[in-house]
Amino acid sequence: MSSSPAPASPASPEPSAPPSAGRRIFVDKQSPQAYRALVQTSEAVRATAADAGLDRILVELVNLRVSQLNGCAYCLDVHTRAALRAGETTRRLGTLAAWRDTELFTPLERAALALAEATTVPSDAAAQDAAYAAAREVFTDEQISAVIWVAVTINAFNRVSILSRHPVR
Repeated sequence: MSSSPAPASPASPEPSAPPSAGRRIFVDKQSPQAYRALVQTSEAVRATAADAGLDRILVELVNLRVSQLNGCAYCLDVHTRAALRAGETTRRLGTLAAWRDTELFTPLERAALALAEATTVPSDAAAQDAAYAAAREVFTDEQISAVIWVAVTINAFNRVSILSRHPVR
């Protein structure tokens, strides 16, 4: 006796997809406890950055650059508004994607942006080593750790928003 199922008859229809097929769930709403933990992590990281002496504009630049790399429209919208509230200029925001090609960013900001990029795209070991070395020249250990945590956290929020397809309204 065979344990494999009988072949379907040609007249039987294919199994239909669930009614929600193609529609994305908002993973933050679907798993609120996990999302609250991520928000709490973000609050702890924000406090860690402030305690390390990193200003809000630098933190928002990191959030924005990581969100640019990941293509997260929702987080770009949220953090652009946050950066503007913190005093960032539209000129610098408009050139952030090409920060290496402008003198508008301070050595501290440049080091933070390079470290954020290395955290977001860790597969380039040479770029990671160069970013870490540059950060070592201008940041304390606490500040390096804080910048990395900011990048790690916004990467997580990017994934939540991208996979949920959070709309920008």
